[in-house]
Amino acid sequence: MPYRNAKGKESFLRYPKEISFWQKQLPLPWSLWPAETRLLLSLLGFWSLAGLLVLGSASWWVAAREMSDGSYYIKRQILWLLSSWSLLFLVISTSLRRWLKLAGTGVIIGCVLVGATLLIGSTVNGASRWLILGPIQIQPSEIIKPFVVLQAASTFAHWKRISSDQKLLWLGVFATLLLLILKQPNLSTAGLIGILIWLIALASGVRLRSLFSTAIAGSLLGTASIFLNEYQRLRVTSFLDPWQDPQGTGYQLIQSLLAIGSGGWFGEGYGLSTQKLQYLPIQSTDFIFAVFAEEFGFIGSLMLLFFLLLIAFLGLRVALRCRNNQAKLVAIGSTTILVGQSIMNIAVASGAMPTTGLPLPLVSYGGNSLISSLFLAGLLIRCSLESTGFLPDRRPNKVQKSIR
Repeated sequence: MPYRNAKGKESFLRYPKEISFWQKQLPLPWSLWPAETRLLLSLLGFWSLAGLLVLGSASWWVAAREMSDGSYYIKRQILWLLSSWSLLFLVISTSLRRWLKLAGTGVIIGCVLVGATLLIGSTVNGASRWLILGPIQIQPSEIIKPFVVLQAASTFAHWKRISSDQKLLWLGVFATLLLLILKQPNLSTAGLIGILIWLIALASGVRLRSLFSTAIAGSLLGTASIFLNEYQRLRVTSFLDPWQDPQGTGYQLIQSLLAIGSGGWFGEGYGLSTQKLQYLPIQSTDFIFAVFAEEFGFIGSLMLLFFLLLIAFLGLRVALRCRNNQAKLVAIGSTTILVGQSIMNIAVASGAMPTTGLPLPLVSYGGNSLISSLFLAGLLIRCSLESTGFLPDRRPNKVQKSIR
């Protein structure tokens, strides 16, 4: 695919001298990117900046009261955002084949770290989900998501060709991971990862009979977890009737619904939410959508849903353009996490689902969620770039064929 340089001569995948250093770090010149990929990257930039503004409004009052610095959460989030965007460009610039080779190791290490949270993890609200490494808190169940997408895609893309031992090995690893996350306990993340693996298997063409029996087993496991963990059971009962205990288990949902209802059609205006003034708990993470809905109203919430629908549409287009099954499944898995987790967070805040601990990607406060989300976004963009059929090598006149 030649293009004309500044002197009017045709070049083949050679970067013009007048482009910036950052553009040279891209695996393809910007002009050769597929249209949906350029739009996707632009939307991710908008999502990140808009999320930072929403977080600033949701966290400022609490940060000023508790940390004596209204910008406390914003400053930390900006640092994580810069690191996560650097990771995104690293993912975009690295061959998908290389990431697939690292997937198995990443899943195994992730399982070990999730298991470590049960022994030496920090316990918050009755759940051990965090590892404290000096000034950094790591949530392994969040960081492992991109590697689960990669390994599930690698496994199920070759499902009919790999040996029974390999099938049992990775099914056992996935099952162990889900059980460890349930043991923390963290039903919402376990359910999300379970659904993710199931959808990737469905897209790969695994027999429906096997998928149906797996879905039944997963539902029974989730039900058992609810009955065995009292706080999960209380969350389900409060979801069904939050006004039964308005000052106890139903308090979070009631305050969230009050915030959403107070927004009306057009909202109270940016920064003017009243429920965030220590009425609404966890307003910077799990219930940040309620603050958004109060400030931007029904119209703003509807625009957010259309935005997520556009991301899902672009992810589907990328998956359909992919030239091999592995890349297609990676694109499907990445889109599932980015959009599916967002929908689940909105459903929790609006009372359509029991209260869970899933953050709103690129909006909720937290470095682990940002790293995981932009890692997945980078994989999605890389899949789209490799769907063009060729990528330039680091040397100027070489062309690297995409993985077959």
